[in-house]
Amino acid sequence: MRLPRRPRLLIPVLIAVVAIVVLLLVLSGIYTDYLWYDSVNFSSVFSTMLLTQVLLFVVGAALMIAIVGGNMVLAHRTRPMFAPGLFGAPQGADRYRVALDPHRRLVFLVGMGVLALFTGSSTAGQWKTWLLFANRTPFGQKDAQFGLDLSFFMFTYPFLRMLLNFLFTAVILSIVGATIVHYLYGGFRLSSPGGVHATRAARSHLSVLLGVFVLLKALAYWLDMYGLVFSDRGKTFGASYTDVHAVLPAKGILAVISLICALIFFAGVIRPGGMFPGVAFGLLVLSSVLIGTVYPTLVEQFQVKPNQQSKEQPYIQRNIDATRKAYGVDTAKVTEYSAKTDTDASVLQTEASAIPGMRLLDPSVLSPTFQQKQQIRGYYQFPDQLDIDRYPVDGKLRDTVVAVREIGRPPEGQRNWINDHLVYTHGFGFVAAPGNKVDSSGLPVFSERDIPPVGDLGEYEPRIYFGENSPDYSIVGGPKSAKPIELDYPQQGQPGTDQKNNTGQVNNTYEGKGGVPIGNFFRRLLYAVKYGETNLLLNSNINSESRILYIRQPEERIQQVAPFLTLDRDPYPAVVDGRIVWIVDAYTTSDFYPYSERKSLESLTTDVQSSRLGVPQVPRDEINYIRNSVKATVDAYDGTVTLYAWDESDPVLKTWEKAFGGIVKPASEISPGLRAHLRYPADLFKAQREILSSYHVTDANAFFSGQDFWKVPEDPATQKSKQPPYYVTMKMPGSEVERFSLTTTFVPNQRQNMAAFMAVDATATTPNPPLEILQLPSTTAIQGPPQAQNLFESNTTVSTQLNLLRGGGTDVLYGNLLTLPFGGGLLYVEPVYIQPRAETSGRYPTLRRVLVLYGEKVGFGSTLGDALEQVFGGTVATPPDETSDQQVTPPESSSALTSALDRAQKAFDDSQKALSSNPPDWKAYGDAQNALKKALDELAKLKDAAASAPTVSPSPSASASPSGGPPPSPSASPTPTPVFSG
Repeated sequence: MRLPRRPRLLIPVLIAVVAIVVLLLVLSGIYTDYLWYDSVNFSSVFSTMLLTQVLLFVVGAALMIAIVGGNMVLAHRTRPMFAPGLFGAPQGADRYRVALDPHRRLVFLVGMGVLALFTGSSTAGQWKTWLLFANRTPFGQKDAQFGLDLSFFMFTYPFLRMLLNFLFTAVILSIVGATIVHYLYGGFRLSSPGGVHATRAARSHLSVLLGVFVLLKALAYWLDMYGLVFSDRGKTFGASYTDVHAVLPAKGILAVISLICALIFFAGVIRPGGMFPGVAFGLLVLSSVLIGTVYPTLVEQFQVKPNQQSKEQPYIQRNIDATRKAYGVDTAKVTEYSAKTDTDASVLQTEASAIPGMRLLDPSVLSPTFQQKQQIRGYYQFPDQLDIDRYPVDGKLRDTVVAVREIGRPPEGQRNWINDHLVYTHGFGFVAAPGNKVDSSGLPVFSERDIPPVGDLGEYEPRIYFGENSPDYSIVGGPKSAKPIELDYPQQGQPGTDQKNNTGQVNNTYEGKGGVPIGNFFRRLLYAVKYGETNLLLNSNINSESRILYIRQPEERIQQVAPFLTLDRDPYPAVVDGRIVWIVDAYTTSDFYPYSERKSLESLTTDVQSSRLGVPQVPRDEINYIRNSVKATVDAYDGTVTLYAWDESDPVLKTWEKAFGGIVKPASEISPGLRAHLRYPADLFKAQREILSSYHVTDANAFFSGQDFWKVPEDPATQKSKQPPYYVTMKMPGSEVERFSLTTTFVPNQRQNMAAFMAVDATATTPNPPLEILQLPSTTAIQGPPQAQNLFESNTTVSTQLNLLRGGGTDVLYGNLLTLPFGGGLLYVEPVYIQPRAETSGRYPTLRRVLVLYGEKVGFGSTLGDALEQVFGGTVATPPDETSDQQVTPPESSSALTSALDRAQKAFDDSQKALSSNPPDWKAYGDAQNALKKALDELAKLKDAAASAPTVSPSPSASASPSGGPPPSPSASPTPTPVFSG
């Protein structure tokens, strides 16, 4: 049934309108992308990617249409003059042809259009493979099997594989398309019983196509020979004994057989009949089964398995050497470490006195504390996982817990488009707390704090327009004469007034260069379409100097301008040269390094800390090569992205620099201020420790047995996932000075005692500092982190005091369990926090105790010094650099506290004993309860006395904010009273 004339005319119009709308959306998206890249001065990246993808799309689509469409056209042109059934009863093919023939051109064009769209999109998606091939850089190293430069496998092999897959797809589709056309137009027909009658043209055409397919198969067999370096058949990744001695020659033989069979198929053009193609097909199948499958299986079963260790030994060694090189652990230094605990007591006391101001504040625990003490207003927020950096404290670099105060959502009931996108546009301020200081209440002593900023860092731009939690987009900027509408920070009251009840605010107008100008109507229209928001056109606050800020997360901005890099999941803020910048480590990765073990990057870097970083736990590509090639920064005020070539010797980075010329600056341009805050990246260290859990074994025979393999222990505090590595300032055995390090521990497989300790110089003075491993003797059981935690909790004194802490309606939280080489042995240090048990928005943890373990001796004190004295005896001296603001000795003595705790425990035990007697001794129970009450009252007095203990404090230094706001109230400056003298 035909449609009425009017609907038939409307259908093309509707299709045209839809096509125009889609085209406009696509073009507006492309243009706004260009505007963004231009705003960050990386328009060359946009143009390179766009031109490369367009070129690959056009070439891929054109080749596919030429090959497939050309073969279908050829099949149609060589159709017989009179199709079978033309003058007789119509057959099935004739019915289909009669129905299709009037529309064949439309069907052909639509089919080719769809094929071009899918093919072009798929080919354009391979732009990275093409750019790596076109700009390949030699490694200067050869693979162990073929003696080829590694660049062949890293850059050329993936491209050849991509090209071969494309040609296979084109030929297979050509065979299918040509077969359908020949069938519909009488080139061949099916006859009973099971016969096939074909014209000479159809037979010749299909013979050539089959011959081309088999010829491509010969090329595939040839390429498969080189792909054996990525085999997973053997004990380890890479070509195994069977691959080299059976599969490799088999591939060569199959390539020759395929070449011969291709010639046989080509011979079908001049010799009619199906005998030659049938022989060729049979020979292909038989040889692929016997030579390609059966022969390697027999070699594996009867030669390799009975003698696997000796047969695989040289290939395991290849895997060990390549894996260590590819993951950058080939320079790791392994030192035997006895971990003895019988060192002379006086020596231990001396070393304990020399321990640097150790970081005990745990960035994984303290986010609620920062939130409560430095949030200032409810619309600001801190991340769940804080960061560790180094800042001068009393003239000496100290580990410092840092974070920025980012903007969150507007207050409840105040959510609307104007507040979301024009008023609440940015965070404000940098917050820092030395990792070795708390006040008398167990709270961090903030060396940088408050709004406007007060502290030791001097003047800097405090506004955070680009951060990890910034809104998806904000409209900022305007003429200086216009009234500011952006909320800058809460208005400070006059000194001595109640800051919390002051409801004023200071507004601001953005003056940076970040964002895309949207002063004209056309751009506002583009972004209104992009975000589906008419307010971008109608709001009167948007003016000729307005800018739109979007793509604001540091990782996302870097990924946009450098899509070839893999980013570390933990950006961290730093104050550098008067600006807050985000520092992000970036990696070049590959999964085509010959013989190197392939691992999932997600599994390599996941630990108990990963969930706190706010990164989705989605699988990432497998890798077998990684380098920390780039250090990237993002300016928190104007969003400027800067890339520095950190490992300038990396051939993969050199290749990308050829493709995107000029976007990566040399390492020599890193300023001293920025270099002071660079650190060894955590994700790289996590990947390397996972590799070294097995690949610390460098002998192939020992690797085969696997008995010396290690694993990363579970996090003792949470018993969930793996323990994260820790940044801490420490001194390695044999070193004269302490250094900022990244550390981790290993335990043996199936056991929990310590196997090894690993550290790396995290100050980032060189691109690839050697990893240092202290390997403990396998014949002596030294406590690993889980066992150390168990010793803490099973200690009578510790458990008693922890139970008392829990008894007051509080929860006990364990901080990071730090492991340090000390006195020839291993020292464990763990902070203990408490927080209210009630689930309220105002609860936060405070540091109350410090646990120390050395050998079998446990210390549990209110400070690190107290705990060390309990373990080593004597008096642990205070480092000279901290005496100026050292906490005055609290009124309660350690002996008084211990005595009160002992009496409380005895009273509790007596009461339980009285209840358990038969019948219960109620008189004894009452006496015990009275004694318990007295002991608890005494503990409460000791706590009150400690809270009111006087301190000696230096005058805090205040710095003026660029905002020019009023100075903070003196009451906003907490008194620094460090308790960790270590």
